[in-house]
Amino acid sequence: MTKVGQLFRSGNPYGATGVWIFGIAGLVVGMIHVGGITRLTNSGLSMTSWTPLGSLPPTNRVEWQAEFDRYKSFPEWQQRKSMTLSEFQFIYAWEYGHRMLGRFVGLAFCVPWIYFSFRRKIPPGYQGRMVGLLAMGGTQGLVGWWMVKSGLGDDRRDDKRQIRVKPLRLTAHLGMAMATYGALVWTGLDIMSLPKEAFAKQANIGKEALQTASRLRGASIAVSALTFLTVLSGALVAGNDAGRAYNTWPKMGDQWIPSDIFELKPWNRNLLENTATVQFNHRMLGMTTALSAISLAAVGLTRPTRVSSVVATPQVRKGLYAVGLSATAQFALGVTTLLHYVPMSLAAVHQLGSVAVFTSGIYLTHALRHRSIVAATQTSIAKVARSTLAGASQR
Repeated sequence: MTKVGQLFRSGNPYGATGVWIFGIAGLVVGMIHVGGITRLTNSGLSMTSWTPLGSLPPTNRVEWQAEFDRYKSFPEWQQRKSMTLSEFQFIYAWEYGHRMLGRFVGLAFCVPWIYFSFRRKIPPGYQGRMVGLLAMGGTQGLVGWWMVKSGLGDDRRDDKRQIRVKPLRLTAHLGMAMATYGALVWTGLDIMSLPKEAFAKQANIGKEALQTASRLRGASIAVSALTFLTVLSGALVAGNDAGRAYNTWPKMGDQWIPSDIFELKPWNRNLLENTATVQFNHRMLGMTTALSAISLAAVGLTRPTRVSSVVATPQVRKGLYAVGLSATAQFALGVTTLLHYVPMSLAAVHQLGSVAVFTSGIYLTHALRHRSIVAATQTSIAKVARSTLAGASQR
């Protein structure tokens, strides 16, 4: 174990709590993955009702037929009249599994939270975070049903295109999941790095190194934000099934910028509903994110040795490598997915790749966060020293 790693882990009575939080974050990734497959299999509208606690699935043919008949009364059935009962059972299973996994995540959060609170294993000042994380998870369930309802209304019966949930609501649903995941990872990293004071007191970093760390951290925050925006734009692509158009690279068909990019009126509809526009935006954001991440990794890993040896702790160096490599792989995977007409396997892995890039950005940003603690500590020491000298001179 590295010296810095020993500093982060020694004397931390909340290690088990941090592991639990990371476990919940892993379950959220599972939720995102299952949700992606649910969308790719067109299963999201198979369940036409929702209750907070859920219910048992149909258990015999009579119950299955009754559920199938209820599904037939909603708009999507008008476009899928050739569906058999066994095919309905398949899509129902994906949607049911997605919903029940969400409830399991809630249970896996609440029960240990009560236990750790009783054992005083929640760090001081963190109970508010736990409330916030629970609220985010509960809101995600509500947003999910709000999303599904957009595909069940009678106003969709005249749709000529395949009936789907509204792209904006799908984007909100995925965005909420990613935000919750990011908050969990950040909280877990905070808890696992306690007590931070051990590192801050023993560190001795020069002004130049601190400035370098500050710039790297700002760039890392920017890459993480770009990644988040790219994920949201990807949800709009998925919501419009835009990945199955313009399956060429680097041009979109025979053009660099599609001629129908502002086809819809008013113009702002194009940002949410125009196949050409949402795919173009996703391409641009994807390239910008990849180039930014690779540049950040290159700059961070090639600074002059006298600075980087202090700034780039093992955690920071791992974060830089992770950001650069994951962004490169994700970009290549995105292009491959597009060129192969979005097969389910590649599309599902591409969505997980976005989580990997986002995680790397969060990890790197958090690793550089400790440098700001060092800076604050050194500033405080300097102020105390000046105050002491001023008092001595007055005597």
